[in-house]
Amino acid sequence: MTDPFEESGGEPESGLTAALTPFDTDVEGALRPRNLGEFIGQETVREQLDLVLTAATRRGVVPDHLLFSGPPGLGKTSLAMIVAAELGGSLRITSGPALERPGDLAAMLSNLIEGDVLFIDEIHRIARPAEEMLYLAMEDFRIDIMVGKGPGATSIPLEIAPFTLVGATTRSGALTGPLRDRFGFTAHMDFYTDQDLARIVTRAADILAIPVDPDAALEVAGRSRGTPRIANRLLRRVRDFAEVRADGQITVPVARAALEVYEVDQLGLDRLDRAVLRALLVQHEGGPVGLSTLAVAVGEEATTLEEVCEPFLVRAGLLARTPRGRVATAAAWDHMGMARPERGSGQPMLRMEVDGGPDSAR
Repeated sequence: MTDPFEESGGEPESGLTAALTPFDTDVEGALRPRNLGEFIGQETVREQLDLVLTAATRRGVVPDHLLFSGPPGLGKTSLAMIVAAELGGSLRITSGPALERPGDLAAMLSNLIEGDVLFIDEIHRIARPAEEMLYLAMEDFRIDIMVGKGPGATSIPLEIAPFTLVGATTRSGALTGPLRDRFGFTAHMDFYTDQDLARIVTRAADILAIPVDPDAALEVAGRSRGTPRIANRLLRRVRDFAEVRADGQITVPVARAALEVYEVDQLGLDRLDRAVLRALLVQHEGGPVGLSTLAVAVGEEATTLEEVCEPFLVRAGLLARTPRGRVATAAAWDHMGMARPERGSGQPMLRMEVDGGPDSAR
């Protein structure tokens, strides 16, 4: 599933959704679901995965290789852990960037025992030589070790134990065709509804012994960008506020006051998100404006805006990307409480242009 409870991976995060402390990591581990029954949301993926695992278990074989794709924080790592738990095997964890050479992958594969689950996070970033070795391992449970160099090099075949590879990626389009085709089951993780996130918040509150009202759980869920990881993090910050400035009980007024302190508004926008919208609306009259120009206006790197802010702003219908640059939508003006300029006042209308400017590509 945004992992109610997934490790940090994929897009960088800003503001309240920043890097984890060791304590946060321990807490997130405690919040991870242990089996498919505890996993909330992603009903279609859960049902399909349950069929795959149950059928393989009944046949006495290892399941097909599994690929989970979707934005960070939706539960891809949690599902990998659940797969290992359901199969009764060990989970070996690595990441695509860590597999730079074939020897790195060969060392992991040669240590697997039958029924193990190998989880490769951000698998689209695996180095090509290691990826080519992975092809043979996935299909025939065998790898070829090259000994020597040049004309005298020889290939020594090495049998490996049958295993299940679980790959996770935030950019499924970056996967090569040969690698994608070797997965027997692929699933895309969708953002969560507020109702599912409220159930996740309630479950986390029970585990952490945090008293929270149902309406307050829904309030936190509604500001969590459809992502369980963010919902759990907001819950912990609201808990801090409730313990320090209230009686410890998380009610709707307490949740709203806490999230106001942490600068998370009703839609889940944080300080940087609103700074981007304010620069776009005030300084550039709603656009179109290039990404690099917008980044200079808010004092951030262009990649930060593109990877951290834009995905949610576009999904929330507050910003549109056109060939000429970024343009604010009517909803952005309304959300920021600003009056839209009248037609003919110099404000460009939101439209798709066919002639791109030199700054629009960024």
